[in-house]
Amino acid sequence: MKKTLTLISIITLLSFYAKAQDSEPKEYVKSYLALIGGVSTPLGDFKASTYENNKAGFAKRGVAIGFEGAVYVYKNLAIGAQLTFQDQGELTIPDVQILANGYNKILKVNSTLVQSVGRYHSINFMGGPQYSFTYGKFILDLRADAGLIKSSSTPVYTIFVSSKSNTSTTITQNDSKASAFAYGGNAGLRWEFADGWDIGVRFNYVKSDGIKISTTGDISALNGTGRLVTKQPITELQSTFGIGVHF
Repeated sequence: MKKTLTLISIITLLSFYAKAQDSEPKEYVKSYLALIGGVSTPLGDFKASTYENNKAGFAKRGVAIGFEGAVYVYKNLAIGAQLTFQDQGELTIPDVQILANGYNKILKVNSTLVQSVGRYHSINFMGGPQYSFTYGKFILDLRADAGLIKSSSTPVYTIFVSSKSNTSTTITQNDSKASAFAYGGNAGLRWEFADGWDIGVRFNYVKSDGIKISTTGDISALNGTGRLVTKQPITELQSTFGIGVHF
C-alpha cells in the first residue's frame, strides 16, 4: 500500500510538472536587423568569358555589402529581406583581346580593336517568406526570395572595325542603368552570442534573366553575325558574414 501511494505521488508530481512545462510561454525567434559584408561570386553566363556566347558577361568576384533582416509574424515564420550593393569587376586585357579576336575572325576584316571601361555595379533588393529553426543559441534561417536588381553601371565596350576597303566603323555597347526582376533563396546560420545580439554567415543566391543593354553606332558593320548583346543575364552567389541586433 505504501509503495502504491508512493508511485501515485510520483506520477502526480510528474503530471503537475509536465502541465507546468506546457503552460510556460515558449521563446520564439525575435525580429532582427543585421549589417553584412562579404563576396559576390558570378555564376553561369554572367561569369562566362567567351566570344561565342552572346550572354557571356565577363563578370568577376567582388565585394558585397548591405543589410539583412526579418520581422516575425507568427512564431518562427517571418517576412525577411536583404538589400545589398555588389561590385562584379571589370573586363581585363585578356578579356578584351578575346572579344577583338572573335570579331576579327567572324567579320573577316582588316582589323578590330576593342576597348572597355567601367565596372559592374548594382543594388539588389530581395525579400520573401522566411522560417527559422532553433537549437540552443543557434538559429538556422531559410528564405525564398523575389525582388529587383538595379544596375548602376556596366562595362562600356567600344569596337573599332577596319574593313578591307579602308573604311572604319565605331560601335559602342553602352553603360546600362536598367532594372530587372530577380529570384533566388537565402540560407543563414546565426549564433546568439549575447542577449539581443547575434553573428552569423549567410549564403544568398540571386538569378535574373537580365538587364537591357543598348548599342550605338552602325551595327550593320557586324553583318548580322558579329557579337551583339541586348540583354545581360545575372546570376550571383553571395557569401557574407554579419552582426545583427534583435528587436
